[in-house]
Amino acid sequence: MKKSTLKLLDKMQKVDRRIIYIIVAFSIIIPLLIPFNSKTYVTEPTSNIYQKVDSFAGDDTKAVLMSFTHNASTMPELFPMEVALLRHCFERDIKVLTICWLPAAAPLVDYAINQAKEGYDVQSGVDYCNFGYKPYALRLPIMLGMGDDIAKAVETDSQGRKIENLEIMNNIKNYDDMNIIVDFAGNSSAIQWIMYARAKFGANIAAGITAVMVADNYPYLQTGQLLGMFRGLKGAAEYEKLVDVFAAYESDKFPNGRPFSKEIINDTWVPITRDKVTYEVDGKMIETDADLQYKFKKARIGMNAQSVAHVMIIVFIILGNIGFFLTKKKKKKIV
Repeated sequence: MKKSTLKLLDKMQKVDRRIIYIIVAFSIIIPLLIPFNSKTYVTEPTSNIYQKVDSFAGDDTKAVLMSFTHNASTMPELFPMEVALLRHCFERDIKVLTICWLPAAAPLVDYAINQAKEGYDVQSGVDYCNFGYKPYALRLPIMLGMGDDIAKAVETDSQGRKIENLEIMNNIKNYDDMNIIVDFAGNSSAIQWIMYARAKFGANIAAGITAVMVADNYPYLQTGQLLGMFRGLKGAAEYEKLVDVFAAYESDKFPNGRPFSKEIINDTWVPITRDKVTYEVDGKMIETDADLQYKFKKARIGMNAQSVAHVMIIVFIILGNIGFFLTKKKKKKIV
């Protein structure tokens, strides 16, 4: 190996770690400020949730229940998936119910609903209903009670209205009518829904969890006890894409969205930009709103930044190891 190369590798061993930290920081900041379009591969655990929820499109006898069991510390991973699921429901005329078990989660539910309903003509008590905060000590009685009668188990929503009097509850009585529950948490709280709502009443359960909790929940996914799983920011990015590709697409043939297809997932390119853009899908020109398009791609933009940062770290590790072993070999020869 040339002496110049050895000198370069030797210098790399002595680079101040603060310089490396700065380079990694910029590799995260720049993709966030200047987003670019990258391929988002949709996996089965995410698509299973999408297809189940989408099967309720336009059906006023079915609803989706979203359970919030987290605080603001896990928002970077969980909030984008919550907004994506709400957008899916609003886009496809699917009734959605929400409930939270921590005082700190109550404002997060309102924040998610208010952000997701932007651009949609939806009303509280008609298209969606927030049951509000319920003490964690009542979680088990409420879970079991909803298997018989939701209105009796919950009684009032976040605004103090009687659940049984709300229009959204027409044709919705128990888990038979609310046959998918998605629990969003930074832990394994979905297990409680599996033990009680699924084991006793046969409800379908899905989990939205942080990346560090994926391994703990995989056994339930593999056994079929979890219908699907949002796995950290990656899962949120996948669902964002599914909503953009399928739910938000309208045509004369599919007025409520387009049919689910793996081929379409692989072929459809949905740009990430701050500018208004027109692109062609199935021969139809689609124009997207600049602000909304950027706003509802936070998970995908975050994944881009994360990917670049990971690549940079891997490059530093490889170069560092090469330099270390070559320098070590050179010293042995000198001795």
